[in-house]
Amino acid sequence: MKKDTAQDRTRTRVVVVGGGFVGLNIANQLGSRLRVDLTVIDRRNHHLFQPLLYQVAMAGLSPAEIAAPIRSLLSHHRNISVVKDVINSVDIEQRAVKGAYGTYPYDYLVLAPGAKTSFFGRDEWQHFAPGLKTIADATEIRRRVLGAFERAETASDAETKRALLTFVVVGGGPTGVELAGALGEMSRLTLARDFRNIDPKLTRVILVDGGTRVLKTFHEALSAKALRDLERLGVHVWTNTRVTDVGDGYICLGDEVLRAATILWAAGVQASELNHTLGVELDRGGRVVVEPDLSIPGHPDIFVAGDASHCKGPDGKAPLPGVASVAIQQGKYLGKLIRREMRGRERKPFRYRDKGQMATIGRSRAVVQAGSARVTGLVAWLAWLLVHIYYLSSFRNRLLVLIHWAYSYLTVSRGARLIVDKIEHRVPQAKQQATTPEPDTPTDDSTGQDSKPESQDDKP
Repeated sequence: MKKDTAQDRTRTRVVVVGGGFVGLNIANQLGSRLRVDLTVIDRRNHHLFQPLLYQVAMAGLSPAEIAAPIRSLLSHHRNISVVKDVINSVDIEQRAVKGAYGTYPYDYLVLAPGAKTSFFGRDEWQHFAPGLKTIADATEIRRRVLGAFERAETASDAETKRALLTFVVVGGGPTGVELAGALGEMSRLTLARDFRNIDPKLTRVILVDGGTRVLKTFHEALSAKALRDLERLGVHVWTNTRVTDVGDGYICLGDEVLRAATILWAAGVQASELNHTLGVELDRGGRVVVEPDLSIPGHPDIFVAGDASHCKGPDGKAPLPGVASVAIQQGKYLGKLIRREMRGRERKPFRYRDKGQMATIGRSRAVVQAGSARVTGLVAWLAWLLVHIYYLSSFRNRLLVLIHWAYSYLTVSRGARLIVDKIEHRVPQAKQQATTPEPDTPTDDSTGQDSKPESQDDKP
């Protein structure tokens, strides 16, 4: 740890944990402008545009097109340091955060470590049903999806081929709907014409949700429209359906056992474990219940933002959703707050401007809701496309994504269909057929979408 000097103490030390939308927007507010030394710490070296992560998982985009090194994004700010480290705890008394490789003192601390996929206490399921939070998750999903088609091409047993061509997505929120729509479109319009022994009609994509409808944070009319669009793509939507078990090659939905080689989890999120080291009130999802200025109770120098915070919405009750728009606005707010406070001005509470929500369901299909305005179809899809390109982190990424989307739209193809394994797998000697267990009796901890917190981007 660097030793303080008199010169150092004349500068304000700001530490931001997390290089997501919160961290980048704080950096843009404080970079190269004030007597501030800003340190951005993240466990990964890149900023990830999560709203398009499903496009990587479904072979529409390559990882580098939705991610960029944090160092390169902030290199023009000479007062900003970027550190790759895993922060384990916050020492409030010493005013420092402790990581695996060092300790970082602060005058202001902003915690925005994001969230991880929640399996509602059944963490053993994640091996069989990966979530979608990181590039590693996306490439693993891509490997499983494309690998299932490859194995189905050579499968001689009809039952085995049917299981390989069955894809189950758990969670009817925006991420689940987008995954299911992309799967339905890919299996019928893209991959089917590239294989010789696969009948597209045998491909089953099933979207499972424990609630009464998909996209339940949207207006009912938009939810119904999304359902119809999914069905046109061949997606089977099972609502009021609870997951009771997940294993190798199967999923139990209530008392029914469904054989499926590929199961994807988009049903819930849980805040970072770092929140538990603060000793403050947490909500059911592990998020810190923050003050109106995003600080934690009793410590005005510590802020929690993004997916890690439980910030009351305009109604004063429901928390703000864990979406990019919230994180971007909170990052800008905190950067301005620190600047104002350094000039001796009083704090103002955070005010969120609701810019609406949107979800896409394949080519030319989307739903957009902004206040009382509701848009569907091609116009909504174009709006979705423009908004997502605008929020990408660099001009290079925007240009590449626009080119890829235009090419995919015109040719109905996907250009990132690479199967990358960590190790080369041996050819199996045993038969491919997965073992299907007897149905388990549902227990009290059986999972359904209605048992999780509402209104996050990748929550049903």
